[in-house]
Amino acid sequence: MALFEVRGLKKAFGPNKVLDGLDIDIYGGEVVTIIGESGSGKSLLLKAMMGLVEVDAGSIRFDGEEVTGQSEHGWVETRQRIGMLFQESALFDSLSVYENVAYALREQTAMTEQEIKTRVAETLALVALPGIEDMAPSDLSGGMRKRVALARAVAVRPEIIFYDEPAEGLDPINVTRVNRLILGLKESLSVTSVVVTHNLKAAFTISDRLALIHDGQVVSTGAPETFLESQDAVVREFIGERMRKVLRAS
Repeated sequence: MALFEVRGLKKAFGPNKVLDGLDIDIYGGEVVTIIGESGSGKSLLLKAMMGLVEVDAGSIRFDGEEVTGQSEHGWVETRQRIGMLFQESALFDSLSVYENVAYALREQTAMTEQEIKTRVAETLALVALPGIEDMAPSDLSGGMRKRVALARAVAVRPEIIFYDEPAEGLDPINVTRVNRLILGLKESLSVTSVVVTHNLKAAFTISDRLALIHDGQVVSTGAPETFLESQDAVVREFIGERMRKVLRAS
């Protein structure tokens, strides 16, 4: 059984149909990357799966339970099992790194302050940022802010992590570092990962499976190598011949 089962998802903003009957399954333990053109609904899909956006129609089941249309209290319980790395990191600039990472632990768990201190230290070490608890977000580079935001997302040890453009705005070295972190957290925490990215090279590096959104639907899904060999016109146009050569050579 899929961890997430999405069926017939629809969401429009006025006359603009962004999601138009979208279906997708997310299986436990995999890294699945959602790709597609800008404005195709990739980030919107993640927000819908977290209950941050109300959809117009369709069904979302999480771990066998229908979550579409559930109460805010129900979504709070569901979200406790999901971590999310937002595109802009969304750190609290008025709080220290320690307070940022500890925030969800205080809100969602009954851990003691000593247990929280230990968990924060362990989690910062997981993202290769040990010992920076007292620093302010404003003192961090873009890559470090991303990793602190990731530490905050995984501190509660979620079953699934959503990554919204994790490599956006980062230099190649930090893109590689984030890719390694996604794969490392999959192994060390046994989490399921759903990634939204425009970075095709990163997508082909980290993914067990790709899902391409086009015209509001998932039009193709499969292992990265199947996308390189695909004869589907939409897939070939999206990847492009130049990028296909780069990906084959990498």
